[in-house]
Amino acid sequence: MATAGPCNTIGKSKEAEIKRINKELANIRSKFKGDKALDGYSKKKYVCKLLFIFLLGHDIDFGHMEAVNLLSSNKYTEKQIGYLFISVLVNSNSELIRLINNAIKNDLASRNPTFMCLALHCIANVGSREMGEAFAADIPRILVAGDSMDSVKQSAALCLLRLYKASPDLVPMGEWTARVVHLLNDQHMGVVTAAVSLITCLCKKNPDDFKTCISLAVSRLSRIVSSASTDLQDYTYYFVPAPWLSVKLLRLLQCYPPPEDAAVKGRLVECLETVLNKAQEPPKSKKVQHSNAKNAILFETISLIIHYDSEPNLLVRACNQLGQFLQHRETNLRYLALESMCTLASSEFSHEAVKTHIDTVINALKTERDVSVRQRAADLLYAMCDRSNAKQIVSEMLRYLETADYAIREEIVLKVAILAEKYAVDYSWYVDTILNLIRIAGDYVSEEVWYRVLQIVTNRDDVQGYAAKTVFEALQAPACHENMVKVGGYILGEFGNLIAGDPRSSPPVQFSLLHSKFHLCSVATRALLLSTYIKFINLFPETKATIQGVLRAGSQLRNADVELQQRAVEYLTLSSVASTDVLATVLEEMPPFPERESSILAKLKRKKGPGAASALDDGRRDASSNDINGGVEPTPSTVSTPSPSADLLGLRAAPPPAAPQAPAGAGNLLVDVSSDGPVAQPGLGPTPEEAFLSELEPPAPESPMALLADPAPAADPGPEDFGSPIPEADELLNKFVCKNNGVLFENQLLQIGVKSEFRQNLGRMYLFYGNKTSVQFQSFTPTVVHPGDLQTQLAVQTKRVAAQVDGGAQVQQVLNIECLRDFLTPPLLSVRFRYGGAPQSLTLKLPVTINKFFQPTEMAAQDFFQRWKQLSLPQQEAQKIFKATHPMDAEVTKAKLLGFGSALLDNVDPNPENFVGAGIIQTKALQVGCLLRLEPNAQAQMYRLTLRTSKESVSRHLCELLAQQF
Repeated sequence: MATAGPCNTIGKSKEAEIKRINKELANIRSKFKGDKALDGYSKKKYVCKLLFIFLLGHDIDFGHMEAVNLLSSNKYTEKQIGYLFISVLVNSNSELIRLINNAIKNDLASRNPTFMCLALHCIANVGSREMGEAFAADIPRILVAGDSMDSVKQSAALCLLRLYKASPDLVPMGEWTARVVHLLNDQHMGVVTAAVSLITCLCKKNPDDFKTCISLAVSRLSRIVSSASTDLQDYTYYFVPAPWLSVKLLRLLQCYPPPEDAAVKGRLVECLETVLNKAQEPPKSKKVQHSNAKNAILFETISLIIHYDSEPNLLVRACNQLGQFLQHRETNLRYLALESMCTLASSEFSHEAVKTHIDTVINALKTERDVSVRQRAADLLYAMCDRSNAKQIVSEMLRYLETADYAIREEIVLKVAILAEKYAVDYSWYVDTILNLIRIAGDYVSEEVWYRVLQIVTNRDDVQGYAAKTVFEALQAPACHENMVKVGGYILGEFGNLIAGDPRSSPPVQFSLLHSKFHLCSVATRALLLSTYIKFINLFPETKATIQGVLRAGSQLRNADVELQQRAVEYLTLSSVASTDVLATVLEEMPPFPERESSILAKLKRKKGPGAASALDDGRRDASSNDINGGVEPTPSTVSTPSPSADLLGLRAAPPPAAPQAPAGAGNLLVDVSSDGPVAQPGLGPTPEEAFLSELEPPAPESPMALLADPAPAADPGPEDFGSPIPEADELLNKFVCKNNGVLFENQLLQIGVKSEFRQNLGRMYLFYGNKTSVQFQSFTPTVVHPGDLQTQLAVQTKRVAAQVDGGAQVQQVLNIECLRDFLTPPLLSVRFRYGGAPQSLTLKLPVTINKFFQPTEMAAQDFFQRWKQLSLPQQEAQKIFKATHPMDAEVTKAKLLGFGSALLDNVDPNPENFVGAGIIQTKALQVGCLLRLEPNAQAQMYRLTLRTSKESVSRHLCELLAQQF
């Protein structure tokens, strides 16, 4: 045997294997270089050994020429080994490719079917564009030639299919189209099978060119379906005639609408009925292969029936057939039956037939052991739901939700919320359903769901009192989810007066109930509750003293979170200074929200993917079902902004670190630097949370013309004119790498706050300078400085500020920023002023880092790994292994990565503990793609961070920036 030598040592030990392999390679090299010419057998033997050694994982750097020489042999075994070696080891850039192409051309022209097949197999295995350019014109000619052998036609069809998939533009089929379609009538079933695969691929791009294949495919399918298992003995698989060809023909027909020719359509309907009839016959074999082949044809037939959606009788029969599989002992069959019935449920002809199986589907939801089957059962319940069974289905899905797998809970929550809204017969049932959702699976109730119930309650006067009463009772539970607190805070703040007449829900009781949850909630929820408290002062004046005491408490006025501190100060001042009329105007009830598409439905469509839109919309079968309130989105609150003197920083609440994709209905915080104000993203509006929390905007920025009318000095002073940054400048900058809002600097005299917003390569930053003293600042001059050549990389346009800042007052400076090229060092901010006659100055690093211009990018796992391999040059990768300096919390890590700007990709890394992200650095000059992977090791308290970008300096800089956050 040719490989007996190496085989003797394989598996004994790695060292012995390497030693034996090296010895064998040296021997083969000496034989190839020796003076004595090798005969064909010896050459084949040594080439085969080289191939075997390569397959063991060792590099082969010689022997290619000997393999090419084997291609010219007239012996099949020698030529076969040559082609095998070429297919595995030679790439398209090899210098030998011309010799290889010549050998292939000779074999294709030889008319020897064996040699022609070997050549075609090699072309398909290599499949490169160079091969396509060399042979794309020859292969169609071989395929349709009258004297080509059947085996050659098969190989030619599959080879052409491989080249077409790799390079569609290289396969011109114009003159060959009709003759390729005619292959469906070939006497050889193997040729027909290969031709169907080729035509199915070609017709997806040019359906009109191959439309004539419909009648031929129906004719061929009819002959197969009507034949007995003995008629096609060579192509009968466990008593099923030509199952693979039948499936391929059915898939080909799904590329086109129903046949227009009545005779062809009638013949096709007969075929489909025959397949359904055969499914009812007793099996001819107990072998699993028989049932698999039979069911494969049946499910493809049902797919074609669903695709046509024009034969009511066939649709109902298909539904009944699938119903029999719902209780089959085979898990795969139950899964496929549920999946197919989901599609049938959207047809007006078969929807009622699907509904008859509701009890079986509900039982599957309760008893199935396989989570994927349970998920399909939930999908089918969602698809078959209408007004007649909505309460039953929603009730069962809520019951299932209590024990559902964590992986599908969010999807179940979305579906229950949509069904409750779409088919609600009364609004009290809808409110009860959503509150039950929050109680059962609060962690999986996304913002869209509880935003939606707030929208509907706000827009419906008849449900507001019931909603207030119900949420008040829900809040009395000892363990109450934070989403329930948010909903309760909003509804009681707006409509608590409707239940205040009952002593059990009097204003003091409402306030005490909400405030008892305050210390358990996150910052965002606390901010919402503070807004509820100020609303209570307007609704219930008797609670004013109690609430002012809470706002005046040191834990609020000196809160470490700037947003909570600001709200407490401003709401306390507002309640103390404003008259009753002014307070009533500022804190009036929220207006109805404008009607828009339900953001919950939009989120479910995104979650299920683009192909699920038709099944989710489901509009054909129930045109009378309208969303409650028609689908609405919230509008901003009417709370006014207090005077700047009462608001030292004027910062809006910092949102959670930038989410990978803003949820539908989420507020758009980005400000386009070329516009006069915030620009709403299409299809998105402010959320009820934003509206109700009354997030206070900074004073409206001036227009670009106003900025240009009074520009900063044209000459950019050098950093040496302002001294070095303060010692803690790097530490302060590091705090803003993953966030945009907060306090940049503070001492006993001055407080500097930052609110920044970025989109692509543009940004706008608001700097708030607060005078903490009672003495006026004189000659107040903040200046942005570009160190080094930063001015060619980052353009910063500033607006002058007033030279005097009164004691206790605040001034705002607007900066328009444009990233021209990637940069490493941030700009400097120098602040100079006179305090009590003494000059004061400090220099900080402005929180503008390259990751601020990150554009999150979603991609599938396959695309990620393909791009990761493309960025494989050593200079494109930056890696750092470092000790954790903060507690290793997965949620905190996720929030920091999102705040850093990249999109987090789920189900990409095989290790679920790792984090994978992707994004694009947007600059005016170029875009830099970035992939990152963070591997935490909780046991060792270590991280390994790997970044790959298309630019070396960006990789290193991003790696350093991000590593400092952990």
